[in-house]
Amino acid sequence: MHVPDGFINAPVSAVAGVVAAGAVAVSLRGARRELGGTSHAEGYGGERTAPLAGLVAAFIFAVQMLNFPVAAGTSGHLLGGALAAILVGPYTGVLVISVVLLMQGVLFADGGLTALGVNITVMGVVTVLVAHTVFRGLVKVLPRGRRSTTAASFVAAFLSVPAAAIAFTLIYAVGGTTDVPVGKVFTAMVGVHTLIGLGEAAITALTVGAVIAVRPDLVFGARGLAAPLKLRVGGELVDAAPAAPAPTAARSRSTRKVWAVGLVTSLVLAGFVSFYASASPDGLEKVAADKGIDKKVEEHAAADSPLADYGVKNVDNARLSGGLAGVIGVGATVVVGSGIFWTVRRRRTASVTEAA
Repeated sequence: MHVPDGFINAPVSAVAGVVAAGAVAVSLRGARRELGGTSHAEGYGGERTAPLAGLVAAFIFAVQMLNFPVAAGTSGHLLGGALAAILVGPYTGVLVISVVLLMQGVLFADGGLTALGVNITVMGVVTVLVAHTVFRGLVKVLPRGRRSTTAASFVAAFLSVPAAAIAFTLIYAVGGTTDVPVGKVFTAMVGVHTLIGLGEAAITALTVGAVIAVRPDLVFGARGLAAPLKLRVGGELVDAAPAAPAPTAARSRSTRKVWAVGLVTSLVLAGFVSFYASASPDGLEKVAADKGIDKKVEEHAAADSPLADYGVKNVDNARLSGGLAGVIGVGATVVVGSGIFWTVRRRRTASVTEAA
């Protein structure tokens, strides 16, 4: 659902840019708490969340290259807002999607640069907000456990995609550059993105479930997932004393293993599996072509980038060109993302130290 330049007029794009910048600023402050926490009682902390956030950005970048068919001549891809919010928290999730969109726009000419604010607002802020709200509501009423958490992530991810489609339609209604009736855009966008939402939900639930199975303490949305152990004393059930946290060295080794497996998976997905992704236009591209809202689309400012359209310039072999571009994208995203999140965490740590 990457909005290109020319779909939305300059004034509305500028307003969306201000909204996105404000959301990022608020998220930076909120992410300091999510990345800087050190409470083992809550089961998560900055020393665990910070490295995972950079990895989540790289993973979402990789999976977004895997377009899957949803209807005749139409494909979809992961938006990632729900996945990011559940794994690393809503504030950090907004930053994760913003990093991904920035890398895609600057390096790969995917998503207009003047439309970056629109894309962050639609694909980052709206998806994260909706998914986090739905997810937290469901985990409060469902029985505590891995299955219910995974089910909640499925529903939250599913609903976040048509919500993003509605958000785009509202922005188009205010600042669209063509005269296509808003009702037609709304029906088409919500219809196709409801189907795409099923793919989003499946990918999100599978990923969240897999991480919870290995390291539930790394999943922000699974805090307190394990119920306290009960012991029968004198005929009454009482809470057992909490187990002592694993040694720091052991936790670090385990986290590094998860990080390494995740990075290798991202590289394989982007560098190899992406070659077999659907070549059909995604939901927004299909709707834009069918309804005519792409009549004033503009050429991307980075169209001459050596990595434009997810291929390496002057590499003639399509498989090799796309694979190299994917690997470069994953590497660049994990480096930039990890750098940002470690910086945010260090600032939080420094602030806490000064206050003490």
